[in-house]
Amino acid sequence: MSEPLLLPFRPVQPPALDGLAAPLAGRLLCAMRYGPLGASSRLRLGQYMPLLAQAGLSVSQSSFLDDAYLRALYSGRARGGAALAGYRRALSLPQAIRRHDLLWIEKELLPWMPFWLERGVLGQTPYILDFDDAWALRYAASPSALVRAVLRNKFGQLLRGAALCIVANETLYRWAASEGARHILLLPTVVDIARYAPRTPPSGPFTIGWIGTPLTAAYLDLVAAPLRQLAREAPMRLLVIGAPDFTLPGVEVESLPWSAESEAELIGRCHAGIMPLPDSEWTNGKSGYKLIQYMAMARPAVGSAIGANTRIVRPDETGFLASTSADWLQSLRTLRDDPARASAMGMAARRRVEQHYSLAVTAPLLVETISELLGNRFARRAETPSAAPAR
Repeated sequence: MSEPLLLPFRPVQPPALDGLAAPLAGRLLCAMRYGPLGASSRLRLGQYMPLLAQAGLSVSQSSFLDDAYLRALYSGRARGGAALAGYRRALSLPQAIRRHDLLWIEKELLPWMPFWLERGVLGQTPYILDFDDAWALRYAASPSALVRAVLRNKFGQLLRGAALCIVANETLYRWAASEGARHILLLPTVVDIARYAPRTPPSGPFTIGWIGTPLTAAYLDLVAAPLRQLAREAPMRLLVIGAPDFTLPGVEVESLPWSAESEAELIGRCHAGIMPLPDSEWTNGKSGYKLIQYMAMARPAVGSAIGANTRIVRPDETGFLASTSADWLQSLRTLRDDPARASAMGMAARRRVEQHYSLAVTAPLLVETISELLGNRFARRAETPSAAPAR
């Protein structure tokens, strides 16, 4: 049996919102792609729900795909049953949407379904469309000619119908603008800084951290040669969080499962964090969240010199950007051989996150934006002649 579509959201000790002019009023439905295991759903929508509820909104949530789908995906098992359960849950979406004043959609409501069908489910309820990756490429660059023919324009059509598009970085901002979005809010994927308590770097061998999923662990192959060279030079450990079966011959690897409760503590066991990426259309649309996590724990970050990484990391101040194997090797050697410099970079990294990539910075902007959207909707509703009392 499918789980209920709508879950009342109960905020648990949300951070305070200072300076809120007046309580928000209205009903918001957050339509997430995944359950709590999905980082994009958890961070782009989920971590704002307590604040929106605190601000006065009645907040509900739905997840198209539950955690069973992601567990099957990460382990390579069949996931058709979990996907079908999502479509069964979606049968009640039209009624649920009509009961709300505003809809916040992560990526799309109905994966692999054409725009006209999704447009019918949306009805007249205004919606926000949220992207943290270059998701349009999933259809527009599909190897299937049928998928390209039917779905390549879906995200652009959804975008043009949205009351607001929220994007995670400048690459996605430019894409949304080129597709004709009416209003765009650039809201980076951020951390709740209160969950990241910096600690002194550990003793023992130089430890390089990486956090992600079993799917994205393949990017570590890009830095295999520099890591092996470092391992030959001196004791070194690679701590992999979220891909528990990962190994790299020639390097001591500690691979651990991910959990929301342990991720910050595990990053604190590292001396530096890395985010290698190939230079592609897809990766240029990524949000750079790994780097922000490392920096929040006062650890210098080294990332590939592409996309959002180039905005997040300040070279020689909060970490390094790398384009070649030689860059990676030199950057990590510097952090290994000069602990004082690495520590200073880590503290500067923490300050940068506090100032630019913290929930405390982005939440007030989001609350103000949603307040304006709801205010405009209620104003238009009040001006509608059919809303006047009958005489």
